[in-house]
Amino acid sequence: MPRLIAPHSAHPGTDDPAVQAAAEQLARGALLGLPTETVYGLAADATQPQAVQRIFAAKGRPADHPLIVHLPPQWEAGVAHFATEVPAFARALMQAFWPGPLTVIVPRQPGVAAAAAGGQASVGLRCPAHPVAQAVLQTAHAQGVMGVAAPSANRFGRVSPTTAQHVVDEFEALGAEELLVLDGGACAVGIESTIIDATRGHPVLLRPGMLTAAQLEAACGQPVRLPHEAVDGLPAPRASGTLDSHYAPNARVRLMDETALQQALDLLGPDAPQGRIAVYAPQRPRQSDMAWHPMPTRASDCAHELFAVLRTLDALGVALIWVQTPPDTPEWQGVRDRLQRAAA
Repeated sequence: MPRLIAPHSAHPGTDDPAVQAAAEQLARGALLGLPTETVYGLAADATQPQAVQRIFAAKGRPADHPLIVHLPPQWEAGVAHFATEVPAFARALMQAFWPGPLTVIVPRQPGVAAAAAGGQASVGLRCPAHPVAQAVLQTAHAQGVMGVAAPSANRFGRVSPTTAQHVVDEFEALGAEELLVLDGGACAVGIESTIIDATRGHPVLLRPGMLTAAQLEAACGQPVRLPHEAVDGLPAPRASGTLDSHYAPNARVRLMDETALQQALDLLGPDAPQGRIAVYAPQRPRQSDMAWHPMPTRASDCAHELFAVLRTLDALGVALIWVQTPPDTPEWQGVRDRLQRAAA
């Protein structure tokens, strides 16, 4: 069973014993359950190939599927260590949204973090805003850890974790020496970072998050393109969380608009199989005995609870989770993306 510890406060210093233990775990090449503002990461020193391989092995993740490297609050040195160049628009995005839920993919320094990058010539960099993560990354940096590879701390393709207990449950087969989990509370954002590709001369959105295209464009002064709109015609770099099927619970997820959802439930009528279907929608279904969790009407509130709700409904043992499709508006893009991949 992994070891679970917590810092003394929500904003710990670098001298906090839990922070020190977490930094030492990273420095010796072991795995750490790291809280961030988006989701919990399964973290290891990005420059130690054997440590990075432990991430891939624990998650069951293909070794060519790249990991995001997390940098301490003083991120300039980390960017210089991992990247060969940073276009002006990419640096503007970093300055506007770091620390925060934005990953920027840039050309990678040869011979640096090749395993974490999945063998690609580019690397995704992020500076998380969570105060516990910042303290750990700063402390680890003082011990020689330039950056920390940290994909979501779940088995590959499954629902991302937003609490420390989710991480412990996900990797209960790992021993206390193999995995230390640092409890930083529930994640504030709740879905993974926005990913921008900055390797092709203009910003390309590879994965939506809680930052809208309008916010990104205002910060960098350029239109943000989708992968098929990139002018060079080259394929986008592989990036975390962009497979068609991802973030999936054991139950099968189906997305329907409000009318179709209620019609499907009405069609079942009294023959609806008890305990087989759960519903995530703003309004309670007319079938009052149906397992139901109310969906928030604000995108940020829904993102915050989304993965925890999917885990809760899945734990009921249902075969199906029927979800009302969120609005098709910019602020809901990240939530829609996660639900569409969960339902793929």
